[in-house]
Formats: sequence, C-alpha cells, structure tokens
Amino acid sequence: MEVSAKLKNYRVSARKARLVADTIRGRQVEEALTSLDLSPKRFARPMAKLVRSAVANAENKNDTIKAGIDVDNLYVSRVFVDEGASMWRIRPRAQGRAFWVQHRTSHVTVVLEER
Repeated sequence: MEVSAKLKNYRVSARKARLVADTIRGRQVEEALTSLDLSPKRFARPMAKLVRSAVANAENKNDTIKAGIDVDNLYVSRVFVDEGASMWRIRPRAQGRAFWVQHRTSHVTVVLEER
C-alpha cells in the first residue's frame, strides 16, 4: 500500500529541489529524515516536512480504514519534482531600462511504500 503527500507552488526552482529529492529516493523514512536534517540545502527543511506529512497520512490511513500499514517499514519509493508556474517581475536597471526576472516555483510529490 502506498501513501503520498504533495507540495505545490513552493518558491524554489525545480533543478535545486531535484538535488535534494535525489538524496532521499529509495531510503527508509528514518534514514531519509536524518539525511535531510543534516543537509545544508535550503529546500531540505520543506522536504523533511513533506516526508513527515506522508508518514502522518500513512498513520491516518491506517487508523481509518485498517490498512495494516507498519509505519516503521515505510521507505521513499518515489519522489518527483515538477516545474510550477513562474512569476515574472521587473527589475529596474540603469538609464531607465527594465529587465525581466523570472521567479520559479515547484510541485513536489513524495510517495511512500511499505517493504
């Protein structure tokens, strides 16, 4: 049985988020949370929060429908990061010019399964 959690429109580029996602893919939940807590990347904290949310979803699913999920045996089976909507802003430059700046967002999905 698999459980998932999603994070949408987070203000980080998908390329930077994929670096963090690659570190936890295929690991046990406890090991993934430990590596995220020790990671210097800015996106590690929201990713850890997302993994904890997926574990809470598994516990809730276990309580409501008697799915029989053992939370201690969960591992990160899939993590994928998609590009979200981009925000465009104008940055003033010299001599009255203006440059466009693109602020990127990401959609992140974490899927946990039981071994």
